[in-house]
Amino acid sequence: MLTSIVAVVLVLGGLIFFHELGHFSVARALGMGVTTFSLGFGPKLLRWKKGKTEYALSLIPLGGYVALVGETEDQEIPPGFTANEVFSLRPAWQRLLVVAAGPLTNIVLAWLLCWLLALGWGTPVPLPQVGGVLKDSPAEAAGIKPGDMILAIDGQPVESWSAMAAVIAKGNGKTVELLLSRPDVPAAANATAEVSRSTEIHVRLTPKRSVRKTIFGEDEEAWLMGISSSGAVRLEQHGLANAAWAGLRQTADMLALTWQGFVKLAQRVVPLDQVGGPIMIVQLVGKQAQEGLPGVLALAALISINLGILNFLPIPVLDGGTIVFCLWEMIFRRPLHQKVLEYSMRIGIALLVMLMLLATYNDIWRVIKSNGWFGSGS
Repeated sequence: MLTSIVAVVLVLGGLIFFHELGHFSVARALGMGVTTFSLGFGPKLLRWKKGKTEYALSLIPLGGYVALVGETEDQEIPPGFTANEVFSLRPAWQRLLVVAAGPLTNIVLAWLLCWLLALGWGTPVPLPQVGGVLKDSPAEAAGIKPGDMILAIDGQPVESWSAMAAVIAKGNGKTVELLLSRPDVPAAANATAEVSRSTEIHVRLTPKRSVRKTIFGEDEEAWLMGISSSGAVRLEQHGLANAAWAGLRQTADMLALTWQGFVKLAQRVVPLDQVGGPIMIVQLVGKQAQEGLPGVLALAALISINLGILNFLPIPVLDGGTIVFCLWEMIFRRPLHQKVLEYSMRIGIALLVMLMLLATYNDIWRVIKSNGWFGSGS
């Protein structure tokens, strides 16, 4: 329990802290004033001042905040600061850089976490091992069995499940020859000390054009053999440079998948009841904490990607909305009318509140269903 609590605090607090650190670093690099940089929210437990900025450790450790000088035009300049350090008086492109630095830092952090995972534990590569065979499928007709490892297709070695699927898709339904490795069955049930052996066999089959579900629940047509993965993986080890590249590829894949998720949600392909909030995140982090550090780091990278993309959405109040305002000012050489800004902010706050209420409702409903509190009595 304590491990889960510590993991939740470190993951959620750390991700939001790095987000704010991005804003802070770029603001200071451009010479803008910062009155406060706090790790955590609420009452300040510790505080110290360096230069004009107060650094604080606050009571609630889930995140942090950066208070820029003159974030809005109606704010007074605090004592000790000059007009040159006021955020709202800076050119639009400088304000854009400061605002974009937060979500960009989350994406960079995700890459660093993926780099660390690839370097310390390796990259998991799903093996082309059969976990299940569909009834009346080409694989069943060819005699493929669960546990078979696909070594090659038409003499072309395949070392991963994705490589195998790519070869089948590229074949457009032509008959292929598979080289399989089938584990031998021990002669006795208690022969656990027996060295594992396997037999190589050749089978021929013709993939069938079938419909399958995508990760988002959509139907898509594909050439399929009628097998499912066993879930077995091998860990591909990397040196420092290769780990960085592997981490970058993993980050790019997560970015693409997460962005597609947001798009599918807007298109109503993904139902609204799949939206999760803080309760779900706490549950996921707590579960991964019980299973080990690699799972926590991988989940932290994924949440960091989500946080970055969410903040890039063009919704007023979020960083993306402010970026849109800055771009408008850069293109048309004048800021949006103050009334337009005020009303857009109100709309943004309303949208954000509705999203948080939806996510919290979904989280609570999932907890209720998982505990069977509305189940029928006996």
